Amino acid sequence: MDNRLTTDRLTGRALITLPAVAGLALAVLGGWYALKSLSPDHGDPVAASLLAFEKQDRLTVFTAQLAPVVSADDSRIFGMLKSRQVAVIPARVDYTIDLQKMDKARMAWDAKGQRLTVTLPPLQLSRPNLDEAHAQYLREGVWITGDAQAQLTRDNTLTAERMAGEQARNPALLGLAREAARGAMRQNLAIPLEVAGYGNVQVEVKFDGEQTPP
Repeated sequence: MDNRLTTDRLTGRALITLPAVAGLALAVLGGWYALKSLSPDHGDPVAASLLAFEKQDRLTVFTAQLAPVVSADDSRIFGMLKSRQVAVIPARVDYTIDLQKMDKARMAWDAKGQRLTVTLPPLQLSRPNLDEAHAQYLREGVWITGDAQAQLTRDNTLTAERMAGEQARNPALLGLAREAARGAMRQNLAIPLEVAGYGNVQVEVKFDGEQTPP
């Protein structure tokens, strides 16, 4: 039992979900209709996209459901009472894009190539949300006092939060979150551009520090 728990503690487990982002598409589309009502042509694609971003605050592009396995030890009465608690505490971490940081400098429209290039700010990770109601505990000890049990639970909670944060920053999860963000932006910007009359527009999405695709 202990060996299996130790392995899980090192590797962690993650269930990945992709949140719906249809609301942003509707906002962008609304921005296009607003611009088209003021201009006889298709409008300014950069201005329309920025208009939609201004109405948004934060876009959740990716969610990881983690299950850190942690343990804590407690010793009382000069070491005569020893206890240990192993816990599996589910945790959720959201990966978001701060749309308030989107400005004109982050968007470039190539009219000749029909391409919109968008540069996103770095991903932001939420504080791990622990689901202690569904946590699983294994306790060891001849006699575990109420105070000892409370201390063990507090220690495991703090450790689980720290471990969930570390697991969420795993390069593989960060890579998946970035790909999800790129896909969400492409979907939510390409469709309104097409509806606005620009046809099959190519939307390139990158993050700060990444090279623009050729």
